[in-house]
Amino acid sequence: MRVLLGFVVALAMLAAGGGATASGEKSDGHKLAQFLDSLQVESLWPAGVHVNWETGQPDGKVEHFEGKHTHCSAFVASAAKQLGVYILRPPEHGQTLLANAQYDWLREQGPAHGWTPVPDGYEAQRAANRGFLVVAAYKNHAADKPGHIAIVRPSGKTRAEILAEGPQIIQAGGHNYASTSLSRGFADHPAAWGKNEVVYYEHDLP
Repeated sequence: MRVLLGFVVALAMLAAGGGATASGEKSDGHKLAQFLDSLQVESLWPAGVHVNWETGQPDGKVEHFEGKHTHCSAFVASAAKQLGVYILRPPEHGQTLLANAQYDWLREQGPAHGWTPVPDGYEAQRAANRGFLVVAAYKNHAADKPGHIAIVRPSGKTRAEILAEGPQIIQAGGHNYASTSLSRGFADHPAAWGKNEVVYYEHDLP
């Protein structure tokens, strides 16, 4: 109830000229938020174990990756597939270092698959609020180290809040969040937020 009230207040501020929010124009944003919450990311796609990329359930397979394997890219791929949208995913690419590969794929092949670049976090938040599937992606500078990718979720954040901490996202990762700021979700990659190296893409939904 508190979250809903905050969203209504933000919309009222925009109407009164008291603050620029990234509120969208479509009710589809509410439907998208409901879908994203239904994925139960905070209890599935756990870090450190091999998972079925589509369901997020541990599958008992052995990890063949140095360090604690996380599943940001598998979560994004699963959500997109369930929404009828293609983004690079297994079996075309394995789960290892998939986020880096998705970053390159979005730039090189994404437009042919309906993905459009979004200029910044504010516009990314606006697109999510209108019901578009929006991803935020970062490619690690080291080819053998993982990048990160997340989905921008609908939110009533103001422009000032987005400038300060980025749009609101849902992600799997070292910590799985159903809702957090981009700056917090990408904190393990300091250059992502600190040096503005995150890129955004949107895709309309069927």
